[in-house]
Amino acid sequence: MREEGPWGPPPPAPPPPSVRLSLSLVVLLLLLLLPGRAASFSTSCWCQGREGVAEVARMGLAGDGSADTAHLSNNENGRFIYGVASSPGKRASMEDFYEARIDDVDGEKIGMFGVYDGHGGVRAAEYVKQHLFSNLIKHPKFITDTKAAIAETYNLTDSEFLKADSCQTRDAGSTASTAIIVGDRLLVANVGDSRAVISKGGQAIAVSRDHKPDQTDERQRIEDAGGFVMWAGTWRVGGVLAVSRAFGDKLLKQYVVADPEIKEEVVDSSLEFLILASDGLWDVVTNEEAVAMVKPIQDPQEAANKLLEEASRRGSSDNITVVIVRFLYGTTGDKSGADKETTNDQNS
Repeated sequence: MREEGPWGPPPPAPPPPSVRLSLSLVVLLLLLLLPGRAASFSTSCWCQGREGVAEVARMGLAGDGSADTAHLSNNENGRFIYGVASSPGKRASMEDFYEARIDDVDGEKIGMFGVYDGHGGVRAAEYVKQHLFSNLIKHPKFITDTKAAIAETYNLTDSEFLKADSCQTRDAGSTASTAIIVGDRLLVANVGDSRAVISKGGQAIAVSRDHKPDQTDERQRIEDAGGFVMWAGTWRVGGVLAVSRAFGDKLLKQYVVADPEIKEEVVDSSLEFLILASDGLWDVVTNEEAVAMVKPIQDPQEAANKLLEEASRRGSSDNITVVIVRFLYGTTGDKSGADKETTNDQNS
């Protein structure tokens, strides 16, 4: 029996325009020294119980202390198999998180996959990884109105993170690209610039859109809310942030929303596989190239590793995380162990 989720109030109000403008000007100076996705503010104030977060980032997702070894995983289910590869790449720290799990909700076997790319530290990405799917499966409409449940859960999780992180003056945020498999439905939700791509009928199809401040509709939304977009090495919200939607980022929350764009696909014989990945892959590998590399590789773990290695070979300068889900439509009878019931959270 699912519990009722805590559907709380909206995020706290942003600071007044004068403070936001002054803040953006200060951060603009920092960008000369900090060329990454977002400039961040240091502080000696830490929320109680958060001291271990930096250590988690240094250890990497596998928790083995290795900064140069991809974390690999595999799991088999009656309808799909999946693999994960994740590495800090050339970065000294690891801000990518991922989740791959199978749950039983109201007697329905559910697959849930996510890639979370943090900025300004690991706090937001780690929080979203730990809470987003747990909140989602508690939503009273998860089965009956899955799209609405996903949209509300994204915003709830964002609101809860902002509350939990309220004593921090160093801003932190995270993208989220997630895929939910419910029966013969695949629902992909996205916030930020991690990306989801499917191979359908042999064609590469993006089922998410990178949220960038220079996109016409995103820029208009930001300006309508009283914000601005300017060039500072790349297009940035308030001269600070290079994505227009994200979890966290409380100092820019009025403009940088956590409203996901959601797309739905039918899981049938034309749907071959799904690729979820952080921009460490997509910065150097196109959608078409990624699909072409994965297509001949039946083992999704081998395919995930292949994409990670290719991104590294091409000089990706970011953390790299790849999740591949290969669908077994019409082939479950050929897969050993296909009826085995497994609940698995690979990135715990």
